[in-house]
Amino acid sequence: MSRENTLTPHVYWAQRHGEIYLRVELSDAQNLNIRVQENTLCFKGQGHGAKGENEYEFSLDFLKPVKAEVTHRSTQRQVNITVKKRERGWWDRLAAQERKPLFLAPDFDRWLDESDAEMELREKEEKLNKILFESRIPKDPYLGLKKGYLFMYNLVQFLGFSWIFVNMTVRLFILGQDSFYDTFHTIADVMYFCQILAVIEVVNPALRLVRTGVLPPLIQVFGRNFLLFIILGAQEDMQNKPVVFFIFYLWSTIEIFRYPFYMLACIDTEWKLLTWLRYSLWIPLYPLGVIAEAVAVIQSIPIFDETKVLSLPLPRALGTSLSFSYILQLYLAVMFLGLFINFRHLYKMRKRRFRAKKKKAN
Repeated sequence: MSRENTLTPHVYWAQRHGEIYLRVELSDAQNLNIRVQENTLCFKGQGHGAKGENEYEFSLDFLKPVKAEVTHRSTQRQVNITVKKRERGWWDRLAAQERKPLFLAPDFDRWLDESDAEMELREKEEKLNKILFESRIPKDPYLGLKKGYLFMYNLVQFLGFSWIFVNMTVRLFILGQDSFYDTFHTIADVMYFCQILAVIEVVNPALRLVRTGVLPPLIQVFGRNFLLFIILGAQEDMQNKPVVFFIFYLWSTIEIFRYPFYMLACIDTEWKLLTWLRYSLWIPLYPLGVIAEAVAVIQSIPIFDETKVLSLPLPRALGTSLSFSYILQLYLAVMFLGLFINFRHLYKMRKRRFRAKKKKAN
């Protein structure tokens, strides 16, 4: 305890299972003498405290045994002291005497109860184990090459979909609703290129170049290419439908945020706004895109019935042919099943991403 007729600084304390943390409110401290002697912490130093520029000192008898080694670090505002407990455990109080010294108070900036401290300790151990585990894994000698390849792929796709988005937006402002009817003839070539290139997104997880599964990108790439090449590409009557504008515009709006997000991930960089947009915009846009695609499929059914395009010939005993429209009706059901699978996958990715960010911030 502090002796009479001496100035004592304000001292704040917190604990963990293995350490005691003390924060002494003494700015610009000099001539510090801090030691543990017979389980008592003795502090003496010159600085600016509660009573102005003076010499301050205190002594503190610990409740349980501590090690003699003391570490401290001085800043312009305070002196931080760490004392190690001789045995790991949780103390009911800091001082040996039941009545708390007047100069001592809890450090609420660092204060944790026992359960929180145990959780913090487990997180530190998990982080250390992760580092040790990763250090044992041999580094991939082709990692730089893989990241370069993925960066270039995402860059090309970003440029392609950006051109589509900007072109459609400008035409919408200039031509208004008239731009709805010739979207396919204006945009199709670039969209063909981007969607053929998107097959790489199925190959990448198959070759383990990325950590995502094969099924979600397979569903998306197959669905878009089926619509683009079969529904729209095979029927000229479908190419002038306004629904084509909405399909292409929704696709490009999603991709102009998704691809730059993956580009930055290749160089270990993150923009918070872009991350939020990448994991939030798809919530309304992805279902709207599927609805627009479903409308296109429904509009194409009578056209395929009339033109007999892609119909399957049958033996005379069974009939003339099996209309492709039956396959489209079956495809409609599969489309909404794919929506459920992909939406569930994307929602889990979003939840996992923001949980990791929140944990990192804490």
